[in-house]
Amino acid sequence: MQLTHFTDLGLRVLMYLSHKDRQEPVTISEIASKFSISRNHLVKVVHFLAQKNWIITTRGKGGGMTLARDIKTYRLGSIIRELEGGDALIDCATPPCVLRGNCQLKSVLDRAMSVFYNALDEYTLQDAVGGNTQEAIIMLHRSGIVDQSKLPYLSHAQS
Repeated sequence: MQLTHFTDLGLRVLMYLSHKDRQEPVTISEIASKFSISRNHLVKVVHFLAQKNWIITTRGKGGGMTLARDIKTYRLGSIIRELEGGDALIDCATPPCVLRGNCQLKSVLDRAMSVFYNALDEYTLQDAVGGNTQEAIIMLHRSGIVDQSKLPYLSHAQS
């Protein structure tokens, strides 16, 4: 299973917004620049995050976005389930499968998805941004460049 680009961007936005020492709201343009991603795609993601009340957005001069609540309350399974749209891994109806009604594959895959999301719900956004990830986010906020050589876990993992 591979998460959609939309989910990836949504998680990046939430992670970036988790930086606590930030005084002013974060803009879409800033995140697009820091992560080298399309501003147009990001607008759609931010709109979705705001609709779910995961972030607070303000328009105009001095506007931007912030997390709507404490990072400990964001469950990763719930977030990813919503970002992914809750669709099943397979759709036996379109196109109609000749095995429909006599096949166990869909129920097995549905169960596996449930286990996947339940396992992710054991973790929060705070867990996702701990350790070296938090250091990388702080560096992104300060300079816009993440020097991976200064993050021992990341530099070793990529070797």
